[in-house]
Amino acid sequence: MLEIGLTGGIGSGKTRVADMFAARGAAIIDTDLLAHEITAPGGRAIPALVEAFGPACLRPDGAMDRDAMRALVFADPAAKARLEAITHPLIRALTTERAHAIRDAGDHPYLIYVVPLLVESGSWRERVGRVLVVDCTEATQVARVMSRNGFSREQVQAIMARQATRAERLACADDVIDNDGPVEALVDQVDRLDRYYRELSAAARVHP
Repeated sequence: MLEIGLTGGIGSGKTRVADMFAARGAAIIDTDLLAHEITAPGGRAIPALVEAFGPACLRPDGAMDRDAMRALVFADPAAKARLEAITHPLIRALTTERAHAIRDAGDHPYLIYVVPLLVESGSWRERVGRVLVVDCTEATQVARVMSRNGFSREQVQAIMARQATRAERLACADDVIDNDGPVEALVDQVDRLDRYYRELSAAARVHP
């Protein structure tokens, strides 16, 4: 089975593109959703988070307080390292579990991992057959995130400054989807890549 890593900067439209591939039959593993899963009430990361940061890191419902932790790790690199030391191994383990289940089931033509920090992580490039970058201008990123999340321009730019640059992502790309225009412009691009990925995955099954 062909396995693809889908990435892009904040506000690039990764989720929308992943949903379009899912509608065409692709299996999707979204590492952001796994991060939410392990930090939800009763999630795998909760005991270690409380041990590392104290009960104040949780909301009243028992989930990690994402706003508080976001503010903390932006201000304190050591706290960021502690958080990642807890969450990243759990996300990797859960990703591996889900991928094994998808491969064993054999119900999908190919598998897409949605990984916001694929380029930054350094290890994902070796784990996937192709890297797909959802691309748009930085001005579009800022406008979308300000509208979607209610962040200030400065907040969005601070997040972007901690991510790979647009040029760095494009340098790692095997395939690129241009998401700087209307949603309708995505359809042909996703259809074309869906056909291509099906062909590659079929060929890999014949000649493993």
